[in-house]
Amino acid sequence: MNKLSSESYLHPLPGQAIGIPLPVRFTYPFHYTPHPLVRLAAEEVLHYLSTRNDWQEELQQGKMFGVLIVQQADGSCGYLAAFSGNLAGSNLHPFFVPPVYDLLQPDGFFRIEEANISAINRQIRELESSPEYQSCEAALRDARNSAGQELERARQELKNARALREARRREPLTPEEQEALIRESQFQKAEYKRLEKRLKDQLLHLQEKADQYREQLEQMKQERKSRSARLQKELFEQFHMLNARGESKDLCELFRDTPQGTPPAGTGECALPKLLQYAYLHQLKPLAMGEFWWGNSPKNEIRRHGHFYPSCSGKCAPILKHMLIGLEVDPNPLVENRHHDTPLEIIYEDPWIVVVNKPAGMLSVPGKNGLDSVLQRLQELYPESESPLLVHRLDMDTSGLLLAAKDKNIHQRLQALFETRQIRKRYTALLQGNPRQDEGTIDLPLCPDFSDRPRQQVNWELGKKAVTRFRVEERSGGTTRVSFWPLTGRTHQLRVHAAHPEGLDSPILGDPLYGNQADRLYLHAAELEFTHPVTGETIHLCKEAPF
Repeated sequence: MNKLSSESYLHPLPGQAIGIPLPVRFTYPFHYTPHPLVRLAAEEVLHYLSTRNDWQEELQQGKMFGVLIVQQADGSCGYLAAFSGNLAGSNLHPFFVPPVYDLLQPDGFFRIEEANISAINRQIRELESSPEYQSCEAALRDARNSAGQELERARQELKNARALREARRREPLTPEEQEALIRESQFQKAEYKRLEKRLKDQLLHLQEKADQYREQLEQMKQERKSRSARLQKELFEQFHMLNARGESKDLCELFRDTPQGTPPAGTGECALPKLLQYAYLHQLKPLAMGEFWWGNSPKNEIRRHGHFYPSCSGKCAPILKHMLIGLEVDPNPLVENRHHDTPLEIIYEDPWIVVVNKPAGMLSVPGKNGLDSVLQRLQELYPESESPLLVHRLDMDTSGLLLAAKDKNIHQRLQALFETRQIRKRYTALLQGNPRQDEGTIDLPLCPDFSDRPRQQVNWELGKKAVTRFRVEERSGGTTRVSFWPLTGRTHQLRVHAAHPEGLDSPILGDPLYGNQADRLYLHAAELEFTHPVTGETIHLCKEAPF
């Protein structure tokens, strides 16, 4: 296993790798358990990083790294390592494979045009902060305020004069006096119009002066926008991504048919695309991969030091779909029909309602891949029902109680109970770690991570309110059994509240998105309690966790 070329980017596998069988297929990068060889390689990278004292401050802020187990033509194996983005202001470091395209090279087109765009930014800032522009804008604001106040005073005077005339008209008046009141009204209205025109002309003069600056600013901003777009397009065209068949496509081609249409900023700079590109360029066969985190977690995301994570969907999915062509890849475990022959366990049933125990790994409703789901099973059981049936959903990997209504009207009434929080739900979970508190409430707002769906993130600006009560039931070694009572129903709410540092800081065991992969996600919807919409009796159902 240790017969390697002299290329410094290719590292020998550690001695512990002897006797470990090679992977049969390449890793499915969006849902995987790291191969033992990947874990050994990652440990070496983690050790190497710990020796780089010059990088520690930057590394502590958090960065994704990756390893790729590869095989040479003579059968010898080793590993490659990479980091996402750049490190210490550079894309080039001897231990790690080079980038697909080095956009940081000083004399490259990217740096040159980036400097031009930066110069436009400076010009915009200088003009916006110039005394002339600031004075012009201030004069326009003051003139508008003053004109508004003067017109308001004039309108009030017109109103008062009109009231006096109305009072006089209720008195006996000669024709001459009535004519005088009419002339007075006409004169005052004309005076108001003249005042309005004079103020408008004054404002127009100041507005034209301000518009000259604004047009200048807008021209510079439009130039910046168009140059940035051209630069991004030209940059993405430099990333010629290979696959195992030797076929090449640039990033613009790979993203053309995606919903976003164009690559997001930073595309092509993640660890796995770098690793695969280097392997293909140097006739190395990719065998297995893993991407792991070093350092602190970002503010909004959930990342843990040394933990492995799936490749991101927003930037990497279109690239990897192409780059993995020609490799035999593990199947996506999320599209395996694991429960095809498993009967659906019914916990409670009456003429209006049915409650089932959903197995972990079964969808609540059909997805894009046509997999078996609880809804399909219910439709087979109740083919005459016109109801949508399922009143709520559970994540695919969560097991437990699901409530369904056979009647459309009952379905609406049960949904109303959910919306008004009149249905009590309790979940059981096993956590990796020991939360500090024995019980309490977690209040962390959640929103989708749009660049890496289906992950959710804590976001105090964009997130929707998400509240969970919890109680520790048992602590055993490195795991903790807890009960959760969600007071809101956000996507991945319990999973994020468990894993986030401002929550319990202890991910649910087996959570591939926010913790570590295991044989299952150890989260179970154990209890439901609600008032029956027909009989009025309290329905209390319990199906304890199978773990």
